[in-house]
Amino acid sequence: MSTATVATALPQRKPRIAVIGTGGTFAMHARHRFDWVEYSESGVVHPIGKLIDDLGDLGEVSAAIDLVSIPFRALGSTGITPRDWLELARLIAQVARDDASIQGFVVTHGTATLEETAWFLDLTLALDIPVVVTGAQRPANTAGSDVPANLRAALAVAGAPAARAAGVLVVMDGYIFAARDVSKAASFDLNAFEATPFGPLGRVDASGEVVMRRLPVRQRAMPVPDLDGFIELPRVDIVMSYAGAGRTVIDALVAGGARGIVSAGLPPGRAANGEAQGFADAVRAGVVVVQATRAPRGVVPPQAFLASAGVLAGGDLSPHKLRILLMLALTQSSEAAEIQRWLLGS
Repeated sequence: MSTATVATALPQRKPRIAVIGTGGTFAMHARHRFDWVEYSESGVVHPIGKLIDDLGDLGEVSAAIDLVSIPFRALGSTGITPRDWLELARLIAQVARDDASIQGFVVTHGTATLEETAWFLDLTLALDIPVVVTGAQRPANTAGSDVPANLRAALAVAGAPAARAAGVLVVMDGYIFAARDVSKAASFDLNAFEATPFGPLGRVDASGEVVMRRLPVRQRAMPVPDLDGFIELPRVDIVMSYAGAGRTVIDALVAGGARGIVSAGLPPGRAANGEAQGFADAVRAGVVVVQATRAPRGVVPPQAFLASAGVLAGGDLSPHKLRILLMLALTQSSEAAEIQRWLLGS
C-alpha cells in the first residue's frame, strides 16, 4: 500500500515597502481644484501616513505589497539642506539594518531639489534593495494631480526584483530614471523630468508592470558609515558664468570659507575671461575648483589649460551634482588627484 504526500503551498509574503515622506508638493493641500501654482500658500502639509490613507486603493500595486509609512519631516524642497540629506540617508540605512523584512523604500520629495537628494542618496547608500524617489507637480486634491500615479509607479518599482542593486532611482510620470542622470527640465509640466542625453532606464506600464531596459552605471559610493560624525558637509558653492562675468563672486566665496567651488562655465566648459584669474587665485588659497559646463549636455574632460591653473575637470555631471560629489569627496581627501578620480568615477 502506498501513501501519497500532499504538500500545502504556503502563501507567499508580500514585499514590505517603507514610504518616507519629506513634504513638498506631494504632501501639500491646495486651496481649490485648480490651485496648481500657489498651493503652498494654504500652509497645509499632510503627514505621509494620512496622505496614503486618503489616497486609498492603488489597484494591483496595493494588493501586491504591504506598505509601511515612516515620518521624517515636512520640508519644502526649496528648504532642504545637506544636513537633511545626511539625516535622511542615516534613517534609510538604519531602517534597512534593523528590519530585514523591508524589501524596498519610496521617498516622497518636493520636485525642486528632488534630483539632488536622489543623487546624494545614490552616493551614500550601499543597499541591495530598491530606493525610489518620487514627487508630484500638482497636489493630491487638485484636478489632474499626479500624486496617485507617481506613488503607485514608485511603489511598483520599489517592489520589483529588476530594480534591486540598481542604486537610487527616480520615478516620475511613469518613467524610471537613474539618480545620476535625471534633472527637472520644466517648472509645472507633469512630464517635467528627463535624463538628457541618456534617457530613462525604463517605465511603469498602466498595469503596474515594471519594464527595465537597462541598469545604470553606478558612481563610486561613499557609504553612510564613512560619514559618521559629520553633521555638516564641507561647503561647496557654484559660480555661474555669463558674458562679462568677473571675479567678485569668486573672491567673496573664498573669503566666506568655501572649501570648494564648481564653475558652471560657458559651453564647452570654460570660465569667462574675467573669472579665470579669480579661480586660479582660489586654487592658490587652498580651495578646490572644478570646471563644469552650464550646457545640459556635454563633457568637460581633463585639459592642459585646466591643469595649468590647478582646476579639476567635472566630466559629464551637471554643476549641482558635481557640487554634491565634491562635498562628499572633501570629507575623505584634500588631494587634487584623488578628488579628480572621484569626480570622473574612477
